[in-house]
Amino acid sequence: MKRTIFGVAAALALAASAPCAQAQSFINVLTGGTSGVYYPLGVAIGKIYGDKIPNVKTQVQATKASVENLILLQQGRGELAFTLGDSLKAAWDGDEEEGFKTKLDKLRTIGAIYPNYIQIVATAESGIKTLADLKGKSLSVGAPKSGTELNSRAILAAAGMSYKDLGKVEYLPFAESVDLMKNRQLNATLQSAGLGVASLKDLSTSSPITVVSVPKETVDKIGPPFVAATIPANTYTGQDKDVPTAAVINYLVTSSAVSDDLAYQMTKLVYESLPELVNAHAAGKEIKLETAASGSPVPLHPGAIRYYKEKGLIK
Repeated sequence: MKRTIFGVAAALALAASAPCAQAQSFINVLTGGTSGVYYPLGVAIGKIYGDKIPNVKTQVQATKASVENLILLQQGRGELAFTLGDSLKAAWDGDEEEGFKTKLDKLRTIGAIYPNYIQIVATAESGIKTLADLKGKSLSVGAPKSGTELNSRAILAAAGMSYKDLGKVEYLPFAESVDLMKNRQLNATLQSAGLGVASLKDLSTSSPITVVSVPKETVDKIGPPFVAATIPANTYTGQDKDVPTAAVINYLVTSSAVSDDLAYQMTKLVYESLPELVNAHAAGKEIKLETAASGSPVPLHPGAIRYYKEKGLIK
């Protein structure tokens, strides 16, 4: 009888401890619209985490991108998020005009990834060739309060314009903007994304387009985190010349609520799985470990710091 009771007690103790030993972490990856760059990269990262981090379940969530992602992180509704650098700074500062009512103090950076290029594309028949030509025309500026929309405001302001100068403003994600352009219901779209974004590739193969230049002097008026950049010739069908534009660095961000060990693994697996990210989207080619630990307006997560110290990027 004593042996039986002891055996039952031992079994109960083992059962009680089993959930602790097999505790499962959850990583929700916050991305952007499905036709952008964040989403396919997020899907790839989610698969890498699910395959290589023990006892982790992953989910990839399509969102309105930067601003929404950062708010969701602060609310504890995500563990990893893609964001533009200017949106990240605005969130850390609590810039209400940029969509943040208070300082988002739980944000912690995993690392810098690729630059977003400001890509202003017009239908050839619209006659739009310069920023000034946008006056009186219809332009989609991105989803409301998205990183793209914040970029749209900054670019127009530097060019001496505002939404009031446009004939019509549409607040639409990338794919919906392209659909309107195909149907001749929209003159142009501004898309802040990695080069070769699917929506603009689709548009350029279906109708003649003009990629509108953002001159260096316009970019310089905005200043950091915007930098002058170039959209190389033949990025899109019919674009036979290099086009000057602006770029903003993207970041992967997590929350202070994520454990140091998990953040370490999340960081390590991103920068040691770059071939998989390149396979997911060409923008992955521009993700470099050498620059991952630099430039963020938000503190690095301690788990990320541990990885960068191992790699000699931080002393």
